[in-house]
Amino acid sequence: MAEPAPLIGDNENGIMALPHNVEAEAALLGALLIDNRLVDDVQRILREDHFFDPVHGRIYQAIIKMVVDKNMVANPVTLKPMFESDEGLKELGGVGYLVKITESGVALIGARDFATQIYELALLRALIGVGREMVEKAVDTSDAVDPKAQIEEAEVELYKVAEAGGESGATKSFASAAAEAVTMAQRALNSGGNVSGYTTGFSSLNHHFGGLHKSDLIVLAARPGMGKTALATNIAFETALRFQRDQEDGIEESIGAPVAFFSLEMSADQLATRILSERSRISSEKLRKGQISQEEFRNLARAAAELESLPFYIDDTPGLTIAALRTRARRLKRQRGISMIVVDYLQLLQGSARTGDNRVQEISEISRGLKTLAKELEVPVLALSQLSRAVEQREDKKPQLSDLRESGSIEQDADIVLFIYREDYYHGFAEPPMITEQSSPEDREKRSAWELKNQEVAGQAQIIIAKQRHGATGTVTLRFDREFTRFSDMAYEDRRPGY
Repeated sequence: MAEPAPLIGDNENGIMALPHNVEAEAALLGALLIDNRLVDDVQRILREDHFFDPVHGRIYQAIIKMVVDKNMVANPVTLKPMFESDEGLKELGGVGYLVKITESGVALIGARDFATQIYELALLRALIGVGREMVEKAVDTSDAVDPKAQIEEAEVELYKVAEAGGESGATKSFASAAAEAVTMAQRALNSGGNVSGYTTGFSSLNHHFGGLHKSDLIVLAARPGMGKTALATNIAFETALRFQRDQEDGIEESIGAPVAFFSLEMSADQLATRILSERSRISSEKLRKGQISQEEFRNLARAAAELESLPFYIDDTPGLTIAALRTRARRLKRQRGISMIVVDYLQLLQGSARTGDNRVQEISEISRGLKTLAKELEVPVLALSQLSRAVEQREDKKPQLSDLRESGSIEQDADIVLFIYREDYYHGFAEPPMITEQSSPEDREKRSAWELKNQEVAGQAQIIIAKQRHGATGTVTLRFDREFTRFSDMAYEDRRPGY
């Protein structure tokens, strides 16, 4: 059997070949040809390019196409027309080789173990390739070399090896892409409608854009005091909680997700305090001051115990660069299996040194980096953003896309842009004096009108969907409980947010 072994270098003992086991590859292919039912297990592990021998890779792909795509039997007879002119197979003995590899049957028991070994050897070969490239770039000491950029590139390549077994390209067939689209629709159907991505925890938001989708960059922007951190925390918590509950119930296709929350403004304990406040129904102000009763403390301890294993990971490292955030996110994806990322907030990230003092260029680099991260890890990235002061200078305080601070690239890179607008926040600044015996009829009328309006808008928050690649724009009204920093659906204001 021909075993073309690419060289990786010389050592004292001679020439070292890339790790491989062509006998295991042949045995596994023989088992698949004998019992096509093994394809279901093996195809979850192996791709064509995991095989060391290119001929074996082509045989494997032909088997998959025959069994999965065409729903036909794959054996030496049905595969013969596909390989009669294959030059590589001729070197191994022609189509008779297909019969030869079925003679042993050694892999019929433990086919999955054979597939795992082939996959792991492919990982090692990919790792060797990355290592070789790292060494070649590292010995280059020219002035144009950027060591930090090389580290970032190496991290990307190592992540690809860890996640995809050395997959070098992102090209997908239409059949593969269509299958993913059908799976997404199936998730929405199984969830009872509306949610084809990961749940936001709010029925009204899920209804508008189907949840948070893989590879999407969602920008949530507002002026200070509007509650953008509170809403992001609510969404992240509900997504993680849904995943935890689905895991406990044995549901494989969860509409929840493990979450990584990069908090560049608040500390981890401050975020945890917000969540515990909302869960235990104790105001965060009372928690910070310790002004709680023994019963409230028991509720707090009970809530903390319930959330002990919540797949919610907080990184509160200040001053992160976009490169460092991407590195940490890849590590969390690999180690913790995170499927959603929250960044609070975008303007506190730093770009590379190359942007200098050009803030617009730096923000552009950051927004592009977050979109690239979403696509690379195939997770939704929810990034919070400040709005410019231009909002305060207008009579109509509702945010617009032009208010996105410092760079139009945020709007360009985002798949969805959400704004928070709370009319009660601004209405409070226009409060007229309290009524006294000396108040004029005009003052009384103004006060009465203000109070009526206040009752109408109190506790309401408008979530403006200003941009959406996947559907229509619009406005969703949520209820905001300032005491517990909690948003909820208007129809569910007396219970937990809907899914």
